[in-house]
Amino acid sequence: MDYSIKIGGEAGQGIVTIGDTLAKVFSRKGYHVFTHQDYESRVRGGHNFFQIRLSDIPVMASRDKIDILVAFDKAGIQLHEKELTGSGIVIYDSSALKETHDKPNFLDIPFANLALERGGDKIMANTVAIGAVLGMLGVDMDILFEIIGDTFKKKGEDVIKGNKDSATAGKEYAMTHCARCSFSPAPQSGPKMLINGSEAIALGAIASGCKFYSAYPMTPSTGIMNYIAGKEKEYGIIVEQAEDEIAAINMALGASFAGVRAMTGSAGGGFALMVEGLSLAAMTETPVVIALGQRPAPATGLPTRTEQGDLSFALYTSHGEFPRIVFAPGTPEQAFYLTNKAFDLAEKYQIPAIVIFDQYLADTQWTYEGLDLERIRYTDYRLRGEALQKLPEYKRYVFTESGVSPLAVPGDSKHLVVADSDEHDEDGHLIEDAETRVKMMDKRLFKKLPLIVSEIEPPVLYGSSSPETVIVGWGSNYGLMKEAVDILSKEKSIAMLHFSEVYPFPHPPLNPLPSREGRQTVPSPLAGEGQGEGGFMSTLCNAKTAICIENNATGQFARLMRAETGYEFKNRINRYDGRPFLLEELVGKIKGIIG
Repeated sequence: MDYSIKIGGEAGQGIVTIGDTLAKVFSRKGYHVFTHQDYESRVRGGHNFFQIRLSDIPVMASRDKIDILVAFDKAGIQLHEKELTGSGIVIYDSSALKETHDKPNFLDIPFANLALERGGDKIMANTVAIGAVLGMLGVDMDILFEIIGDTFKKKGEDVIKGNKDSATAGKEYAMTHCARCSFSPAPQSGPKMLINGSEAIALGAIASGCKFYSAYPMTPSTGIMNYIAGKEKEYGIIVEQAEDEIAAINMALGASFAGVRAMTGSAGGGFALMVEGLSLAAMTETPVVIALGQRPAPATGLPTRTEQGDLSFALYTSHGEFPRIVFAPGTPEQAFYLTNKAFDLAEKYQIPAIVIFDQYLADTQWTYEGLDLERIRYTDYRLRGEALQKLPEYKRYVFTESGVSPLAVPGDSKHLVVADSDEHDEDGHLIEDAETRVKMMDKRLFKKLPLIVSEIEPPVLYGSSSPETVIVGWGSNYGLMKEAVDILSKEKSIAMLHFSEVYPFPHPPLNPLPSREGRQTVPSPLAGEGQGEGGFMSTLCNAKTAICIENNATGQFARLMRAETGYEFKNRINRYDGRPFLLEELVGKIKGIIG
């Protein structure tokens, strides 16, 4: 079983509500679900759609063929009718669209009239549509009724009953009038968790002990702030909507300096305002986690679309040389665990950590059996209370073998904690001499960096262990690439390498950074778990064809790969129109290269 449903209409018509509700019903019924949406940057009008894929096996990408199209506007039919499968069906309300389609694959359902007759209000037309889809698929209504009860419990029993009756009317009408409906859902398993990328990053922050989150709303990062704000009282978190992104990162740094785990987030345009604060975090060695949501740019670009155009920005922005971590999760599950790892390493090494994602990952919903909280790391690396009080003296930036100095909480002991954005000595007081400058740079950069590199995991290898073709990508293309390998492996020797821990790059650079004594200070084995001797670079170099897949115009990850390893991709697949790849589209492009 593998069905795709698309709901299309104008902004303000409740497209997301319908899609979300259906996705919840299917996931709680035990089906595997994947959703993605496409919407314009306007409150009313335009054309948006929400696409749901449900299956009896795990699914991680959207397909380009639709089995059921729910059309709430004329554009929905004009744009998406051609996407129907041979047995696909369009359901619509001719009275609302003021047009009738006399074709065998169209089903005219009077959404508004049924809502008025059975529910008592035309506003329940969307609930009729939900019931109609469930009727076409042969899915019962028990879970939907639970959702209706939870959603409208504050509005009273009349509203709950009206929506239940409207959903029933839609189901009955579809079952009676849809002669072409031949959908047969697979047996159901236990209910599954349904989660998107934004929620997963937020949950990862909460699980990591984040106690302060500051941000200015900017798509696609706003969902993180909204989710954490909804858990403020439950977990004792302060969420501050700052006046701008400059204030947001400085608030987060202040909270971190004061002794709590802190985070901020924005899109690329807001992150541009944060870069001075990023450098401040590096100089003062103040841990902070930043969620960087990518969307098409420059400037405002396409505010609600997706792109992987900010990787170089995350890697190289801000003045000065200092270590940073960049994680690029490819799934909500990875987003959850990597956000936790970002908090852990940011505090352990007293550096900024960036979790970079995009609009596509932020909005896509995936199903899981659950998340393993046993994998969550939490170590309080700060000196507090009695442990701090016992020290005979305290120097914030004392030189150590690892480069990591004791991180004390101000006001928690007799010791004074000093931090300075100027170059400083071990006590934290500003200096001007060359010798101290060099020692501090070595401490912050060369001593910490090899330790950080040792914490970075190699890319995921999926598919053939000795592939003739390797597809390589990062971030949100994980699911698309994985399913493409599943399809192509029936005929080809193929595998994927997916990078989610992007920087420091997960193996020695081509020219490792020397220390002052000339030692090679970035040693790390190439071999990763399950990747054989020689690791992922051996897999890549031994392949006949390697293809780098990215949602940007210039191949930013391919450039990073060349800079770090010397490896140059001869084949690249790039999409930069603000839309994600669809599964068959990507498979076709890969076939076009490998033949």
